[in-house]
Amino acid sequence: MSDIKKEDIKQEVYDLYDDYAHNRLDRRGFMQKLSLYAVGGLTVPSLMSFLMPDYQNNIQVKADDPRLKSEYVNYSSPKGGGTIKGLLSKPANAKKKLGGIIVVHENRGLNPYIEDVGRRAAVAGFISLAPDALTPLGGYPGNDDEGRAMQAKRDKGQMEEDFIAAYEYLKNHKDCNGKVGVVGFCYGGGIANMMAVRVPDLAAAVPFYGAQPALADVPKIKAPLMLHYASLDTRITAGWPAYEAALKENNKKYQGFIYEGANHGFHNDTTPRYDKTAAELAWKRTIDFFGESLK
Repeated sequence: MSDIKKEDIKQEVYDLYDDYAHNRLDRRGFMQKLSLYAVGGLTVPSLMSFLMPDYQNNIQVKADDPRLKSEYVNYSSPKGGGTIKGLLSKPANAKKKLGGIIVVHENRGLNPYIEDVGRRAAVAGFISLAPDALTPLGGYPGNDDEGRAMQAKRDKGQMEEDFIAAYEYLKNHKDCNGKVGVVGFCYGGGIANMMAVRVPDLAAAVPFYGAQPALADVPKIKAPLMLHYASLDTRITAGWPAYEAALKENNKKYQGFIYEGANHGFHNDTTPRYDKTAAELAWKRTIDFFGESLK
């Protein structure tokens, strides 16, 4: 890991990384543009090292945590990818049926950070399922660059069906009380909004910096929403005012938060865009919200 400090990095570098992470800039173009900020003691390799996720040293809930029972399962997605693999996590000593949470990954498959989030949800007292939309292509390949390339090859509509099928699987799981919500990050935030539109019985949806649904679809939303945005994420947050206006106009139940000084991806504690204060507050709000919605 690089010894660069966050305060040494200009906001434009984070914006460049956002373009790269969302396939608006290829690796060569990213490195070329990054070279403009390689001044003083900063080099392009050191900047690249600083910006890339560090999964090894930033897992909050380990896979073998004794508080949990966590295992990979396969569920049927007949309209999507056929069979999808996911990480199912639940408290080890649960005495009753639990509320369920679908945890939706970013645009790169089920990486260690999202698996960790699934386990965090289980530590908080829920049964969670974190699907891997890359399953039909062999699953998350072990690094995000390849994961992004793979996910871009999948059909958008089929992936949506995979997450809707995850909802059905978890809702009918013997350890679930039948009330299921969804939390998603980046691409997954857009999926959380999509599921709020398309799944009438969804109990709650929490998009983190996710693309908003078509405003014409807002009347279809039945689930209460909690939406998290970052003030520096101008690309996604720009869509919030119109979305909020439509939610108000249609008398939908929602809470919306914009975290000042935070970047897109602020909840992901494996990259330097992580904002500890914003992430911890947003996660506490999320768990409290699910606690109310999934009883």
